[in-house]
Amino acid sequence: MIKILHNPRCSKSRAGVTLLEEKGLEFEIIKYLDDPLTPEELGSVIEKLGIRPLELIRKNEAVYKDEFADKELSDEEWILAMLEHPRLIERPIIVNGDKAVIGRPAEAIESIL
Repeated sequence: MIKILHNPRCSKSRAGVTLLEEKGLEFEIIKYLDDPLTPEELGSVIEKLGIRPLELIRKNEAVYKDEFADKELSDEEWILAMLEHPRLIERPIIVNGDKAVIGRPAEAIESIL
């Protein structure tokens, strides 16, 4: 089943949901701000994306600027930062089996459908 890590307040995230709906696909919405990911889930998503944890960080978020902008952290420390501050996680993320993509722009989602 396709999953989308979704923040309903984000226009890009809403666009991702709309794209999946318009394609008539069944998918599960994971509101990761309300239901935080486990370390294993976040690690799995990062692995499926094929990126380093730092590449998943939203650098325009206030918490990044206030707490992390001048720090050099290990991959594990970035994962812990995202678990503690889920707003740091780029969105939306669409997972389909063993593949995942950041849905910015929404058309990027089509690469894993």
